[in-house]
Amino acid sequence: MTTDADVAYETKTVRAVRGMESRTIKKWEADGWKLVAQTHGKVQTELTFRRPKPKSRQLLWIIGGGAFALILATIIAFGVLSERNAETAVSAAPVSSESTSEPSAEPSPEPDEVTPSAEPQPEPLVLTPANSPELAALLVLTDYCAPEVAAFAAAHSGQTISFPGYIGAMAPHDGATTRYDFLIGAGDFSESSAPGPAFQFRDVNATNDLQWVGAVPDSIGVGTNLSVTAQVDRYEQSSCLFLLEPVGTAVR
Repeated sequence: MTTDADVAYETKTVRAVRGMESRTIKKWEADGWKLVAQTHGKVQTELTFRRPKPKSRQLLWIIGGGAFALILATIIAFGVLSERNAETAVSAAPVSSESTSEPSAEPSPEPDEVTPSAEPQPEPLVLTPANSPELAALLVLTDYCAPEVAAFAAAHSGQTISFPGYIGAMAPHDGATTRYDFLIGAGDFSESSAPGPAFQFRDVNATNDLQWVGAVPDSIGVGTNLSVTAQVDRYEQSSCLFLLEPVGTAVR
């Protein structure tokens, strides 16, 4: 009876492409080799086989002669070529982008939104007696408390109007020494007639608040004719005063 200690072994290391290990093992086991170890790499697996050494290699050569050696060499060469062909096929095969590509760490940026260019907005129309029949009719009213005055103020609140006018009266605002309430009439100053609404600049000083256009006059007072450009504020029903906010004032 013999033990492993009495038997001499020969070993062989073979490389197989990953996934084809069982095929390679089966081939070498058919030749009498026994798998004793395998080491996995990224592309290949290293397989280690062993088998008992023949008792007399000289006897094998005598029995088999050169033909046996040629057959054995052919088998080994065929195995090596098969493994190389398999390895070449794996390296040449296209790698799926779905399985190997890592997902992007950041989402691709959204395309910039194209903001349509805004069309230039027309300048707000300044109402004058020439371009607004409604304003022209307002300026020749004989009753400054007429319902047309309230209607015009409500319809054009915040709009700018421009017309020839004059200072019909001025008084300190609530007893102030530098702030005044100016009563503005339509057209030229006259002691006998006062058509149009009772326009008023309320609580303004005679310099900055009137928004002078051109040279600032040395003095103003009742009877001074003006070119008035102002923003419509509101109409006071109780006093029939039509309040305006000065935008531009010029002496004419």
